[in-house]
Amino acid sequence: MTTRLTSELASRFATIALGHVTREYPNHILHGLEGPEDAKTPSELHPVFYGSYDWHSCVHGYWMLARLLRLHPDMPEAQAIRDLFSTMLVPDTVAGECAYFDRPMARGYERPYGWGWLLKLAAELHGHEDPAWGAALSPLTERIVQRFRDFLPLATYPVRTGTHYNTAFALRLAADYAETVEDTGLLELLRETALRWYSSDTACPAWGEPSGDDFLSPALIEAECVRRLLSAADFARWFDSFLPDIAAKQPRTLFAPASVSDRSDGKIAHLDGLSLSRAWCWASLARTVPVTDTRRPVMIKAAHEHLEAGIAHVAGDYMGEHWLASFAVLALSETE
Repeated sequence: MTTRLTSELASRFATIALGHVTREYPNHILHGLEGPEDAKTPSELHPVFYGSYDWHSCVHGYWMLARLLRLHPDMPEAQAIRDLFSTMLVPDTVAGECAYFDRPMARGYERPYGWGWLLKLAAELHGHEDPAWGAALSPLTERIVQRFRDFLPLATYPVRTGTHYNTAFALRLAADYAETVEDTGLLELLRETALRWYSSDTACPAWGEPSGDDFLSPALIEAECVRRLLSAADFARWFDSFLPDIAAKQPRTLFAPASVSDRSDGKIAHLDGLSLSRAWCWASLARTVPVTDTRRPVMIKAAHEHLEAGIAHVAGDYMGEHWLASFAVLALSETE
């Protein structure tokens, strides 16, 4: 991919995120009420992650800011990020987030997408310049880890949608946390689950892609999840069988960036995210095949075309602006 996460681009993305992670409205709440006392504002329900239109977008907005600060600690927005984290990622506010997850009705709250992003944020804060940030988040992190431990053995089937309920994406992000903090038990649970769900998949047709509000490719994120959790040799055998016709650009739908007809429509705007997440997957998967493999240039070209299609639209309308830059940073910073 020719686009790089330069300090100038990092500054642009940081400015976008700083403008929405503490913007409370508009807000979309998926909230179960046990009584009238539970009717509260977003910031009352979530003392940290109340901005960015919804909880999970705010979480990955914080992840993006942490990643950008790590990569570009001298960019103009760096001090604003430090001030934000030192104000928001403190024990009292995180305790409020924990209290929400301790509610009986919150058992499945943000499962699995928000869970995966919370662990991705915790992994990014691990070993960061100020250990107090990750330490403050740790009570919530521990709750989410336990959510995965409780849920995955009960999850007989994977969810293969291209939206928030996709299970491969959550496993993929959680694996980064488990490896970063050396939680071998969690990592093995993720690996066993991925094998149980996906190991027998072959000749993926990708016939349902893209759906009208996808921001993930069910086929490519499954492949990226399996790549992350299997050994290189085991993955190579599985991948050859799962997508056997990449050199011929088949399935064709995986190689064409999606058309986005209305970026003011929150669901249709998801399709810009599909381009960015596909770029991440294609670039990551391309690194697993030999340089002389005929699939490699095809995959790299697909990654480039999808990145360029999506990155031009990370700002402009709040329906995309509150989250798309995170996926751009995911694509740019995890594959360079």
